[in-house]
Amino acid sequence: MNKILITGGAGFLGSHLTERLLKEDNDVLMVDNYFTGSKANLEHLLPNPRLELMRHDVTFPLYVETNQIYNLACPASPVHYQYDPVQTTKTSVHGAINMLGLAKRTRARILQASTSEVYGDPEVHPQPEDYWGKVNPIGIRSCYDEGKRCAETLFFDYYRQHKLDIKVVRIFNTYGPRMHPNDGRVVSNFIVQALQGKDITIYGDGQQTRSFCYVDDLIDAMVR
Repeated sequence: MNKILITGGAGFLGSHLTERLLKEDNDVLMVDNYFTGSKANLEHLLPNPRLELMRHDVTFPLYVETNQIYNLACPASPVHYQYDPVQTTKTSVHGAINMLGLAKRTRARILQASTSEVYGDPEVHPQPEDYWGKVNPIGIRSCYDEGKRCAETLFFDYYRQHKLDIKVVRIFNTYGPRMHPNDGRVVSNFIVQALQGKDITIYGDGQQTRSFCYVDDLIDAMVR
């Protein structure tokens, strides 16, 4: 039986991942500081004796026993990560350092939830993994973009230096139940505007492309 730690487990993706891992009879320790996550996302799972909830901020070390870690902790929409940009960077960087240190001690397999934002404002569409992007380290989105880029650097250095078993998934526009209605993302904006009978906003000239992914497909990929 796996003892699995999920950071950011009360968020949109984290709650779906928690649900999936509990269905497979794993013991799950869900860690969240509830800045953007909500206990309501996990309410239907609380009776499960294999689930343990812990209020904790990943910018501080965590001392638990585990053999798998999913590091999802970080506000992921501009309206949330720009609220406190310094804390956003700390969450990505210090959080990665603390979770990698835990994985090193316990020899756990660890997965980092990265982002399409590591490509910055790309000049190549769609982006292959060997494309390094066009990035801005001093813009208002950089707290998130550069924090996630640094986290990837740390993961691969722990892999090279300490032979840690790492996984990194770059997540594109994922949608589904339990999305935050006010996260400012295109799918949630469309749905909320439609439900409220408002005009649906199309930004720019409407020629932009997005790669959308339904949440169940993303969670399946992460678990695999």
